[in-house]
Amino acid sequence: MAAPKVAVVGAGVIGLSTALCIAETCPSCSVTVLSDQFSPNTTSDVAAGMLIPHTYPGTPIHVQKQWFKETFTYLFAISNSAEASEAGIHLISGWQVFKNTPKEELPFWSDVVLGFRPMSEAELQKFPQYRFGRAFTTLKCDCPPYLLWLEKRLKAIGVQMYTRKVADLWELHSEYNIVVNCAGIGAHQLVGDEKLFPIRGQVLKVHAPWVKNFIRDGDGSTYIYPGIDRVTLGGTREKDSWSVSPDPGTTKDIFDRCCSLEPSLRGAQDIKVKVGLRPSRWCVRLQREVLSRGGVKLLVVHNYGHGSGGFSMHRGTAKEAAHLVEECIAALQGSLSRAKL
Repeated sequence: MAAPKVAVVGAGVIGLSTALCIAETCPSCSVTVLSDQFSPNTTSDVAAGMLIPHTYPGTPIHVQKQWFKETFTYLFAISNSAEASEAGIHLISGWQVFKNTPKEELPFWSDVVLGFRPMSEAELQKFPQYRFGRAFTTLKCDCPPYLLWLEKRLKAIGVQMYTRKVADLWELHSEYNIVVNCAGIGAHQLVGDEKLFPIRGQVLKVHAPWVKNFIRDGDGSTYIYPGIDRVTLGGTREKDSWSVSPDPGTTKDIFDRCCSLEPSLRGAQDIKVKVGLRPSRWCVRLQREVLSRGGVKLLVVHNYGHGSGGFSMHRGTAKEAAHLVEECIAALQGSLSRAKL
């Protein structure tokens, strides 16, 4: 058959990395990315891009660990290459601190990050309100550099990218053989997924180059994540809030909370406020579906609903989505050979 035409809907970290994995896994495919927003206007551009997993209650832990491990391994290799600076990927060490000792002794990802260990009494003196902590080194993707690096990689291997708002996946059936839905929070409307809901996140991006280590309150409600140029201060987790307008009261609250963890942030300059809607559900939707109208079929692969864990899991879920696309291609070729018979 002619080269299968694949459309990826969505150009955040999930859409771009999925398009890249499909192009790498199925080189005979023609891959196109369609999105109404590209960087710097995606939810991924607001994210801190820290590789600290968020747990999905409806996804088996061994699957989440595999996704995280594949993502960490992939980004670790980039961080060790000459492209690290352009891709915005770097190693970062820091502390996760707890007011009470957590029930789980070791999170599932403790042997994937580097140098995971309990904090010493001397380290804990930095955080007088906290009784327990973990120290480790992980990776951080700076946005938009990482998204722009992914776009550059895609263009280099012939992937087309178009600004287009897709209102219904079916509208693509006459142009593409397979459609991959990486629409993030847009999937709520695009495919009517009632299980998908926004968790609003407001963050501050500040200039504070003296802050070198990440600091995360145990539950992740307050965090300080230094990037290459700016430090991300967070945050909020407001379930079912669709507002993308910054709230001044929230800005002050975030700043005060972060300053209580790291008092030197009182000297931070050039504070910019960003808001993003995390596409959240009980579990990531990563599956095949066949849409059918009037005897015509459209093969669809869904890969969305990563919530707070998009960066931590993106390469692992992109690889799995690419394998599902391979299965779709095999099904297309099988139905074509049957039709010839």
